[in-house]
Amino acid sequence: MLGWTSQTDGKTHRVSETSGAYDGGAAGVMTGLTVSTKVASTMGWRKVEALTEGDKVLTFDAGMQPISKITRNTLWSGQGPCPKRFWPLEVAAGALGNRDVMLLLPHQSVMIESDAAEEVYGDPFTLIPAAALEGVNGIRRIEPEQDFEVFTLHFESDQVVFGNSGALFFCPSARDLLEHAFEPVEQSSYVVRPLREARVLAKEIQTATAAICDVSPCESMVAA
Repeated sequence: MLGWTSQTDGKTHRVSETSGAYDGGAAGVMTGLTVSTKVASTMGWRKVEALTEGDKVLTFDAGMQPISKITRNTLWSGQGPCPKRFWPLEVAAGALGNRDVMLLLPHQSVMIESDAAEEVYGDPFTLIPAAALEGVNGIRRIEPEQDFEVFTLHFESDQVVFGNSGALFFCPSARDLLEHAFEPVEQSSYVVRPLREARVLAKEIQTATAAICDVSPCESMVAA
């Protein structure tokens, strides 16, 4: 089965890292949830920018969990045009089984469910960096608008949260580097696949999708 998983079994444990970049005095953000992304919460589907610390959202493995911290950034703080490496990826509706068009930052880890992952890892669920999906089923980078905002939800421990497009997004622990330096570090139950490895998996997903399209209509999987 291809697409984003839509339900939990309480047993799966997996992926990831967060990242940004510094470019000659200007900073760019390469991970986080883009503005207007909706997340499942106790108040229903809420835009990420409307969430506040303490709000509870639905996680893949731990049910409803309170948000410990929210980080808000501008995608690109430089004076000139945003460098292409920071551009978000546009995923057309249906490209990966997602219901709606969505934007993913290159280093944002997302959980996918596929037969290809099960064959390689023995589990259909795996977390990969979104950059690995570029070129798959029409997924492409698009130039962001000026002052494009990005939000990162933090929890007491690493979590994966549900987006209304049908996607699952990795969100990191709220523990900062200072805390890690003076307190025992709890091993994360999530591990992100390296980009090179993830790209191989993405190609397998694309091949499998093409095979499905050979026997059934796949108009929804073609990028606009």
